[in-house]
Amino acid sequence: MQATAGKSSAIQKKNIESPSLPKAPTGIQGLDEITNGGFPRGRPTLVCGSAGAGKTLLAMEFLVRGATQFNEPGVFMAFEETAAELTQNVRSIGFDLDELAEEKKLAIDFVRVERSEIDETGDYDLEGLFIRLGSAIDSIKAKRVVLDTIENLFSGLQNEGILRAELRRLFRWLKDRGVTAVITAERGEGPLTRHGLEEYVSDCVLLLDHRMVDQISTRRLRIVKYRGTAHGTNEYPFLIDEGGFSVLPITSLGLQHHVNDERISSGVPRLDTMLGGEGFYRGSTVLISGTAGTGKTSLAAHFVDAACRRGERSLYFSFEESPGQLIRNMQSIGLDLAEWVKKNLLRFHSSRATLYGLEMHLAIVHKIIHEFQPQVVVIDPVGSLVQAGNRRDAHIMLIRLIDFLKQKGITGFLTNLTSGGEAIEKTDVEISSIVDTWLFVRDIELGGERNRALYVLKSRGMAHSNQLREFRLTDHGVDLLDVYLGPDGVLTGSSRLSQETREKAAAFERRQEAERRQRDLTRKREALEARITALRKEFEIEQEESATVGAEEIASEKFMAESREAMARSRGADQSEGIASTKKQHRSQDGKNTKR
Repeated sequence: MQATAGKSSAIQKKNIESPSLPKAPTGIQGLDEITNGGFPRGRPTLVCGSAGAGKTLLAMEFLVRGATQFNEPGVFMAFEETAAELTQNVRSIGFDLDELAEEKKLAIDFVRVERSEIDETGDYDLEGLFIRLGSAIDSIKAKRVVLDTIENLFSGLQNEGILRAELRRLFRWLKDRGVTAVITAERGEGPLTRHGLEEYVSDCVLLLDHRMVDQISTRRLRIVKYRGTAHGTNEYPFLIDEGGFSVLPITSLGLQHHVNDERISSGVPRLDTMLGGEGFYRGSTVLISGTAGTGKTSLAAHFVDAACRRGERSLYFSFEESPGQLIRNMQSIGLDLAEWVKKNLLRFHSSRATLYGLEMHLAIVHKIIHEFQPQVVVIDPVGSLVQAGNRRDAHIMLIRLIDFLKQKGITGFLTNLTSGGEAIEKTDVEISSIVDTWLFVRDIELGGERNRALYVLKSRGMAHSNQLREFRLTDHGVDLLDVYLGPDGVLTGSSRLSQETREKAAAFERRQEAERRQRDLTRKREALEARITALRKEFEIEQEESATVGAEEIASEKFMAESREAMARSRGADQSEGIASTKKQHRSQDGKNTKR
């Protein structure tokens, strides 16, 4: 057992140290990612699928991308369509095969195989095909080869032994020539292909599937096997449009995306104030939910308008309104989105959710984001995606979308319609737990009116308001007002206006009462000051009269004293002690009066 373990470790070490398998990049968006670099260089790759799955287009794009992007000429050998038919078919997606043929970068050879002309004998072989294919390869020094489709080449053979032998010879011949080959094959009932052998002799096998679920078309790709290298093993949605073949390379993403501390405006100043005064985090995901008609799209339009004013590109996915309808409706609240469309700062993509399957919607979102490179993306509304599948699938698809936006550093703004009969703080697709900021708009019925209100349910990583704000749509945009609390709860609309009128009237009455009391106090103060002045004057008069009476009394006493003294002298009498005392008293009194 120890020897076995040692041998296993040695093999693992050898695999780690051995160089990776050489690969030829396909140039197809997403396909090189899931194959970790492309198809095995110098080896055959089998692409199988049912009719209309996209086999021929993938093979042709492999050659065109190789010739134009990697300077690797290619040979396309067709057993079903002529060169003219192939050239016409792929011209609609921008491929000019005639120009590539003139530049010796591409050679197309149509081999007509008539089943009735094939004579099945033991001498049947592919020598003629090898000579023809080898000549085409040498003529342009091709590095890539496509055989489309292999069933037509062996359509007349019934001998399984001959078939197996010739298939092995074909794959071995391609390997010996050192060309990177793509061979297309029809999907069989049991095995991957009709013959059941191609997948075993191929080094890489891709399965294309075009399925219908609830009358909705979905295309998916799966790498069945890939010898000598790691590869994605999940089913990946792919898209065929005017740009060619593109594969969505992810089924889910990790949580290793970059976090940005920069804040960007919501486009509504008072909403920014509710979010710590600065708005949303760049690269975060914002969800706004509410019942119909509450203004979710209007807030999304404000967010887009603010981004375009900053010179940032915005991408708006709408599943319910056309671009013209959105632009017209937003003009009623003072937003001119047509201006940003003309400046290529805003792009709308409108389609019904039922047009594609969920995977196809995700692939389209990826493709347009890759082309337009926006900083802001709006999905309006996300609940419509349930119509393209079910709630579980829509939930998974949106998780993948949100992870993709975070990985790209794109700020996502999602709207969601809340049904009146369900819990208001719940989304149809159950993504509220993975968004960073959740806003809710609701109707408040009061006084025979329905008015809007907005509040922040959560906003991770920032202080935010817990208040309910009245939400109005005006001709100059969204306006958030402070709500009033009355005896019956929150007041909005006419009830709020009535409450404001009553409060203004009460405040006016209080001001009038205060002014009346102030006037009364002023009158009382003036009367009191007048009375104080009168009393002071009366006191001064009485004081003067008292001083006059005192002076007269002293003068009278002095006169009488002088009269007695004069009488005493006239009689020749001695001065009595009483007279001297009286004189002394008079002198003392005169001194005091002098000092006064």
